[in-house]
Amino acid sequence: MIDAPILVTGATGYVGGRLVPALLAAGYRVRAVARSLDKLCCRPFANHPNFEPAQADILDLPAMRQAAAGCFAAYYLVHSMHPDNRDFAATDREAAMVMARAADDAGLSRIIYLGGLGRDDDELSHHLKSRHEVGKILSYGRVPVTELRAAMILGSGSASFEIMRYLVDRLPAMIAPRWVQNRCQPIAISDVLGYLVGCLAEPRTTGLTLDIGGPDVLGYGDIFAIYAEEAGLPRRRIIPVPVLTPRLSTYWLQLVTPLPRSLIVPLVEGLRNEVICHDQRILDLVPRQCLSTREAVRLALDKIRQNAVETTCADAGTATPPEWTTCGDAPYAGGTIYQCGYRATLAAPAEAVWKAITRIGGDTGWYYGNVLWRIRGFLDQLAGGVGLRRVTIRRETLRVGDPLDFWRVVAMDEGRRLMLMAEMRTPGEALLEFRLTPAGTAATEIVVHSKFMPRGLAGLAYWYALLLPHNLVFAGLLRGIARAMGVSLVSPPVRFTPHRPTACSLPRNR
Repeated sequence: MIDAPILVTGATGYVGGRLVPALLAAGYRVRAVARSLDKLCCRPFANHPNFEPAQADILDLPAMRQAAAGCFAAYYLVHSMHPDNRDFAATDREAAMVMARAADDAGLSRIIYLGGLGRDDDELSHHLKSRHEVGKILSYGRVPVTELRAAMILGSGSASFEIMRYLVDRLPAMIAPRWVQNRCQPIAISDVLGYLVGCLAEPRTTGLTLDIGGPDVLGYGDIFAIYAEEAGLPRRRIIPVPVLTPRLSTYWLQLVTPLPRSLIVPLVEGLRNEVICHDQRILDLVPRQCLSTREAVRLALDKIRQNAVETTCADAGTATPPEWTTCGDAPYAGGTIYQCGYRATLAAPAEAVWKAITRIGGDTGWYYGNVLWRIRGFLDQLAGGVGLRRVTIRRETLRVGDPLDFWRVVAMDEGRRLMLMAEMRTPGEALLEFRLTPAGTAATEIVVHSKFMPRGLAGLAYWYALLLPHNLVFAGLLRGIARAMGVSLVSPPVRFTPHRPTACSLPRNR
């Protein structure tokens, strides 16, 4: 067994979040890198004796050099498709260059990269071209690269699976572009992980580009039919038409599925390419009995029904508060921070109030004005944002990095403080913070506090347009929490003028 740690980039993403425990279970030491240590250390594998966290931005060469120092090999699982990134290909290009240089400087033995299927001589989509380009950039360095190319990954929470799930669940019939007849070779997420771990143990895979796929080659319509059967749904009628372009398809998918436009557009464009395995060497180098499409769909659905989904495509995202929340700058440095705060005292202990706070969103809703929240989410989806109900895992307790409707948990002090950062499309950066303070033996003061850093005139107009809704929603939210808990208000919601944020004086997340 290798003594040096294995570096895993993208460790808080969909694949990386499952690869780390798989490597630990195989006996490897793992050094996982992420921009937020708090997000990384909240993962279930963080307490494993062979796990060590490292903080670095993939675009920060000195930080990546430090993270890679002393490691044996690295997994490169970084992808920049998220709503805030207008040019994911350029970002992925830059990140791959940084990784190649950091690997050279650290003297790694190899890089293992998960890319996308598709023949280089085909007219590939922008997404697949970018995936192949990343593999080439990584290989320009002195460190040999093993590139695994996969098509549709079937697993609970994966972007491809969730698009299919919502389409088939919600539509008894659908008009689809001609790509619905294209051939695809899907692969179960468990088999992707098996190949990733297996390649590390097989030195003959070093420096190779290998196609990986399941045993079935199917049209997308056939995959949809298998899903409907496994989900216990009537067979869906799919009508392929030549006039429905990928662009029109993405607009329709934005309304039907919970995925943001930033994910839907490149994935749908990639469906025009036939993605099947032309290279079968992986079958001899890393032999395994891969799941069929039907078995993979059945397993994914079982995980969803049991609420046992380990990771989702929504897991990747920034989990650090923006710089303007820290103290030390003059109030005018970087712009004015606009704020709105309400406080109330509930006749309940802080532990009980905290449970109500951490159940907020999702199926619970926001305790007041849920119609307004849903309208805001719908408008966000129309604008290409993440929307209110995206693919998430709702656990018993929240943790840093969790997506929560169109927010993300960026800071938390158990039982006392929860900070959410907006990921909906706004002309500025927005935070929503809850703070609890015991007010005697059986009472708790609860504060809801919004902060907004506008961008330009549009940001100012946005803030003032929402002043009245904020007043209604925040006061109603506090009353709604009390009502949902079945407790009385010791003091009713009152608006207050917050002080300028001083996040650096707050306790560090645990």
